[in-house]
Amino acid sequence: MFRPSSRIASGLLASAAVLAALSMQAPAYADDVYLCTGPNGVPEYRNSGNVKGCRKLTLPDVVTVPGTRSPRSAGAAPTPAPSSSNAGGAFPRVDSATQKARDSERRQVLEAELAEEERKLQGLKTEYNNGQPERQGNERNYQKYLDRTAQLKSDIERSQANVDSIRRELGNLKE
Repeated sequence: MFRPSSRIASGLLASAAVLAALSMQAPAYADDVYLCTGPNGVPEYRNSGNVKGCRKLTLPDVVTVPGTRSPRSAGAAPTPAPSSSNAGGAFPRVDSATQKARDSERRQVLEAELAEEERKLQGLKTEYNNGQPERQGNERNYQKYLDRTAQLKSDIERSQANVDSIRRELGNLKE
């Protein structure tokens, strides 16, 4: 049976003692935290409580869990993120007939959205009546009328922006 010499044994014992001391070192948050009342009664957090009106806080221990590596990334080098120059090569190619069908379908959807938004915009403009919409029965209070008028104006602006956006998107489509 193998027995280490006393010199090796004392070296191992010293190494074990150092390892034990390192593993029991004080945590990083070991400084005390004090809650003090600052000027104008504003609470302040400090690491020293040598000022009047400070009290030491008892904080819970911080628990940390080391992360684990996935089996795939443990031995393999990290894969670089695709840059703008080679991003097209990573995606599957679609034949031109399929792409034209998709573009055609997209154009139809955008044209339907444009028609619906234009119809909505026209209805809002008719109701707005150049800033003088007709008063409704529940608007005896003049402020309610003004609020509805302002809401109509913002709805018209939003709807006009939507129409412009859809037209711009249609203009960007390839023929």
